[in-house]
This record gives sequence, C-alpha cells and structure tokens, in this order.
Amino acid sequence: MSQILNISASDIIRSLKLSSQVPGLVEAIASQKIIQEAAQKAGISVTPEEVQQEGDNLRLTKKLVKAQDTLAWLEKHHLSVDDFDELVRNQVLTQKLADYLFASQVEKFFYQHQVDYVTAITYEVIFDDRDLALELFYAVEEGEITFPEIARLYIQDPELKCNYGYQGRRHRKDFRPEIAAPVFATTPPQILKPIQIQKKVHLIWVEEIFQPQLDEQLRQKIITELFSEWLGKQIKCTEIITQLDSDTVQPQKELLTQA
Repeated sequence: MSQILNISASDIIRSLKLSSQVPGLVEAIASQKIIQEAAQKAGISVTPEEVQQEGDNLRLTKKLVKAQDTLAWLEKHHLSVDDFDELVRNQVLTQKLADYLFASQVEKFFYQHQVDYVTAITYEVIFDDRDLALELFYAVEEGEITFPEIARLYIQDPELKCNYGYQGRRHRKDFRPEIAAPVFATTPPQILKPIQIQKKVHLIWVEEIFQPQLDEQLRQKIITELFSEWLGKQIKCTEIITQLDSDTVQPQKELLTQA
C-alpha cells in the first residue's frame, strides 16, 4: 500500500526559506510587478490572439503535442489552465515592453558595441611545460605536425581529445583578457604562440572569426540585454516589503535599496 504524504503551502514556503531561494523568488515577483506597471503606463496590452500564438509556441517548445500532454504538464507544475494563460500573457507583455523601450536603440547600440559580438572558433591544448608548447608551436608552423595530432597526443580528457580540444564558438568576453587580445588579432586559420597564464601554458588554434551581422536573432539578443539591465536598475531603486507569514512583514534590505 502506497504512503500518502501531505505537503502544505507553509511547508513549501519553509523549504524555500531553508534553501535560500526566497530572495530570488521575491526578485522575480517584483520584476513582474514592475513590468506590469510600466506596460500599463505605456498603454501596452496583450490580445487574445497573441496569447494563443505564444501559448502554441510554448507548447511546441516543451513538446506538448496532445491536449493530454499539456494537462499532465500543468498538473506536474500545479498550474490551472487560467494560470497557464497568465504565464503566457506575462511572457508576451514582457517582450512587448522590451520592444517598446529598446527596439529603436538596437542599431546604435550594436555599432557602438560591435566588437563585443565578434565570435571565434578555437581549439586549445594546455601544457605544464612552456618549452614543449613552444616546440610544438614551431612544429605546426613548419608543417611538421598538425594541431589535431597535438590534441590527440597531449590531451588527457577523452571527450576533449575526441574533439581535438574544441572550445566552441565564443564571444570576446568569454575568453580571458590575456587570450582574447591575440585570438581576435589573428588571421585564421592560425596557431597562436603559447600563452602562459600562471603555471599553465595555452596552445591555441584559431579556426575562424565571425564578424557580427545585425540579424533578427542578434537584434532580439540586444533588446533582451538592454531590457535586463533596465529591469535590474528598476529593482535596485525599489524597496520591496515581503510578507511570508501572517504576522511577519520583512523589508528585503539585503536585496534592494531605496533610491
């Protein structure tokens, strides 16, 4: 016979407190309230058609193909159909407010910060011995060995070895400053002279550098970044009072300061 375990709302709140999740939850609630107030002041609303479209997109993302799948997902997350509509409405409202505030600023911001959106594909092998790394660097330049061969010989991690030390496609900010400067100064494909950082020596192959294009994906990324920065500033200049228990009101001073 299966055991029945009752979990109350107070149990959930207690668990959130003990797991230090309350500040993040408070900030999320505050963010949504700020968004709703700002949207109202701007005269931004959400239509039923927009909710339907975003709801369909969300179900597609979560692979909720059948109505039964959606109902099971709602039950798992303790949501009603009305809750789901509210969730979707909030997402649409957030995006519309972000577009309202920052869509007109995207091109100017992009050209002012274009260097931040340049990306590079690199491969890396890390050595303890600078002399060995330097020897291999010259060997690659002379065509005596290839970088993949170096990776197979000197990388210990099986997955990295299989991918020849592949580091992915990364932005300048994703690299350490000592590495970013020479990486983005190369004319790929090119190997960099060994770079020593503390006791490790980095031998890096730059395969390709991509100059950014202001397509729709990057446009939305910039809007999201600008909106997140704006929202963060709004939260910092707002004092929030939280009431977690019926007789306890707590100002979240540790998170927020009054402007």
